[in-house]
Amino acid sequence: MRNVAEQLPHLLRSDAQDNRDRVLDAARALFSERGLDVPMRVIAREAGVGPATLYRRFPTKQTLVDEAFIDELATCRRIVEESCADPDPWRGFASAIERLCVLNARNQGFVNAFMSANPEAEMFTEHRVSLQRQLAHLAQRAKRAGALRRDFVMDDLVLVLLAGRGLSSVLPSSREARALRFAELAIDAFRERGEGISVGQRRR
Repeated sequence: MRNVAEQLPHLLRSDAQDNRDRVLDAARALFSERGLDVPMRVIAREAGVGPATLYRRFPTKQTLVDEAFIDELATCRRIVEESCADPDPWRGFASAIERLCVLNARNQGFVNAFMSANPEAEMFTEHRVSLQRQLAHLAQRAKRAGALRRDFVMDDLVLVLLAGRGLSSVLPSSREARALRFAELAIDAFRERGEGISVGQRRR
């Protein structure tokens, strides 16, 4: 009896961890394909747990979103930091756009969470502000190098990322290739064309 009593807390902890992992796996998959509007009850059903179990582990949807996208946040930060560390600012800037577009296309929910104005999403807001500041500094370096168009503003990059969310509707098998093509077009649009060329002429 003593051995059973000693093993019971461990078994309960193991079962609780298994439930938690299944909820996170289900949430990541559903958020990735459908965005953040997936109801909690659908996540619970996909994970094979009851709603009470889900809410015991994750009292609010935001806590689940925060936990589900920790790895993506780390990947996003690594992309920006590595791009900013490139001694060639234009190459670093182009690399950031390409890699962020691919990350964007792979996971609709992460981009929705990262760009969210929800006041409860403090973790995402802090990361977004920090990474945008680093990218803005990289953009200034690329402008000084004469590679990035002089009228570029950070809202232009945000616009590209928001537009890239449409890639989530593409079949998964071709999503990355489409994302790379989208990034190529965006990078070309941001390239400085030289003296005397107006915005209107660039669009022709």
